[in-house]
Amino acid sequence: GVVKGKRVILVDDSLVRGTTSRKIISMLRDAGAAEVHLRVACPPIRHPCHFGVDFATRDELVATGRTVEEIRDFLGVHSLEFLSLEGLLACVKHPADSYCHACYSGEYPIDLEHPVVGDVLDAEAGRLFA
Repeated sequence: GVVKGKRVILVDDSLVRGTTSRKIISMLRDAGAAEVHLRVACPPIRHPCHFGVDFATRDELVATGRTVEEIRDFLGVHSLEFLSLEGLLACVKHPADSYCHACYSGEYPIDLEHPVVGDVLDAEAGRLFA
């Protein structure tokens, strides 16, 4: 009864596989929500993380190979918006090049074809890669 006939806006920190969001959206629709809109507080995750974040393989990521409209259709929402990479980097304290954004941009800070073994400190950027 709380959502019946209402316009609902969901806000999530990220959208990885889309399976949990899809279930929640379905439950809201089943509960009678007139509209469901989704806002995501980061850019679309289109690339796997090789640096310790437990993301799915590239094929399992909902944003890989899909436009925002295709993701919207897959999830079953009326509208879908992501924070842009530029918007995300504008919110942080240090210069943009101090952060890894490979899962969003596909630009990895090291050569994945020829990885370095052991711990490597990028002294200029102040980042530690294991």
